[in-house]
Formats: sequence, structure tokens, C-alpha cells
Amino acid sequence: MTALGRFAYKYKRDLIDGLHKFPEPVAQKLRQAIWYTNQDLQPNVALKYYLEAIQVAATYGMDPYSDEIIGVKIQIAALMEKAEQYKKAVEVLDLLRTDCLNWIDVKGNGEAAGRNRMLGWAVKISVKEGELLSNAYVGDVALAEERLVWAVETALKEQRRRDEEGVKEGEGPWLSNEELGGSLEELATQYEARNQHYLAAPLYLHALSLVPQGQCHSVVLMNNLATSLAQQSPPPTPGIPPPSQTSLISNARSWAQKSLALAASITPPFRTEECDIGCAVATHNLGEFLEMEGDIRGARVRYEEAGGLARAIGFREGVGNAEEGLRRLGRGRN
Repeated sequence: MTALGRFAYKYKRDLIDGLHKFPEPVAQKLRQAIWYTNQDLQPNVALKYYLEAIQVAATYGMDPYSDEIIGVKIQIAALMEKAEQYKKAVEVLDLLRTDCLNWIDVKGNGEAAGRNRMLGWAVKISVKEGELLSNAYVGDVALAEERLVWAVETALKEQRRRDEEGVKEGEGPWLSNEELGGSLEELATQYEARNQHYLAAPLYLHALSLVPQGQCHSVVLMNNLATSLAQQSPPPTPGIPPPSQTSLISNARSWAQKSLALAASITPPFRTEECDIGCAVATHNLGEFLEMEGDIRGARVRYEEAGGLARAIGFREGVGNAEEGLRRLGRGRN
């Protein structure tokens, strides 16, 4: 599960587990909405109950900018995404993001706690919006990058301010390392898709530094970093020679090997599917690096090994990639 997947899941669980925070008439509407979202998917019916819940909440005086009501609106976006109505999901998130930023403009200077909370929401919503904007069904890559760059720059700027000035009274905590790392990772993925690997690599490295030791997500990030390094082609810098392809591949190989070593060291209950998939991906990456160096025999061995690992865990994409690598090499070559 990606960081953004965890973000969406977290707020779905928060809504379900936090129904006691709503007046009972609101909670009743939300239970019906959740049923038609998770158990018997009927988007129009679920949306009707979500909107009714917001209306009833207003009659009870609930703050429309409270975490609870923002969470309901996020679930509306999640419903649209689940129903594959991606553009509507983006519209919901964009309106919510605008509401958060407008609140900050109007009230942010006088309410440190509220500013902190609303800015955090704006960052997390921007990351999710960037993810949806960049998918094939929406395809607004430029706006996706704009949202993600804003989210990363804002998150890092706020963290830097806190480090330098300290936390103001009433502000509370900022984004967790997982949330900050997720924003970095999503922007890196966006750069990867545009073959701007030289921009993606430092973001993956920064995201890796935020993951606690001994977690399988580090295996994923190490592999992403390895792939990014191997494909680098940065624009020329006057007076500085570009790194050689040999050195880039060597660095990439080192990160792939580190990911394998880390995955091997993580055992249950801390070991997750990310470790198993990461092993197959790292092995495949090592094959690609050998292929780039012209070592066809070595690459074939790695692709066959990666395919076997992928089959063992039901990782279809890994199986397909390994088979494509072997086809590319040609089984009859030495």
C-alpha cells in the first residue's frame, strides 16, 4: 500500500471509528453512507447520505472546518474515486483545498492551532489531488505537478520554520514523517513518469530518511532510488562534468543490493508484502543493470530469478516484467 493509499484508508477508518464524535442523527446518516460505500457500492445513494449528514451536522452547530466534517468530505472524494469518477473526486478535493487555504487567509494569523491544522489538511489534500490529476483518466500532468510541488515546498518550509523558531503555543504537531515522506514520494513518482530522474532521486532519498529503521517500505524506496539513479540524464551544468553511466549504474546496483539485504533482515511480524515484492523488484533491477552493461548471461540469470520470486508471491507485474526482459535478451543468446 502506498503512502497515499494509507492516507485514504486512515481517514476511512477514522470516520468509522469516530462516529461517536457526531450527534446521533448525523452518525445515522454516515452509517448509511458508509454501508453504500463499503458494503453495497451505490455511489448516488452513498453521496445522498453523506450530503445529508453534512446538512444535519450544520443544524447541530458542528464547525464546517472541523476535522470531522473535513473527514466526511474526504470520504466523498474517496467514494468518487472508488466509483472511478476521478474528475469528480478531483473537484471535491480542489474545493476542500480552497476552503482550507481561504480559512488560513482569513483567520490563520490569529489562531495558531487552527492554522497548523488547516495547513496540514491543505498539504495532504494537495498530495492526493496530485495523484488523481496525474492518472490516465484525468491526465492533467501540469496541474498535478503544481499541486505536488506546492505540497512538498509548503511541508518542508513549515518544518524548517518549526526547527528554527520552535513550535508556537497551541500549534500542536506538524505532519508525521510518514505523511511528509508520502508527499516527497508522490512528487518523485511524478518526475519519474516524465523521465526527470535527476529530480526524483533526491526526493526518494529524503523520503527514505524519514522511514523508521526496519520497515519494508524502505525496501521499496531503495529500489525506486536505484531505478532513478540508473536512468539519470541531468541537464549539463557549466564547469561540472556529468557523472558517467558506469558510476550511475554502480550506485544504482549498490542501492538495489542494500534493498535485498534489508528485506532479508526483516522478519514477521514486521515483514509485509512490500518486502516480498521489493525482493523481486530488486532482483529484476539488478538484471536490468547487467543488461545495460552488456552482460547478457548475468542479466538472464537475474530475470529468471526475479520471475521465480514474483510467481511465488503472485506478483503478476513482476512476472510480466521478467518475461519481457527475457524476451528482450533472446533465450538463444549467450
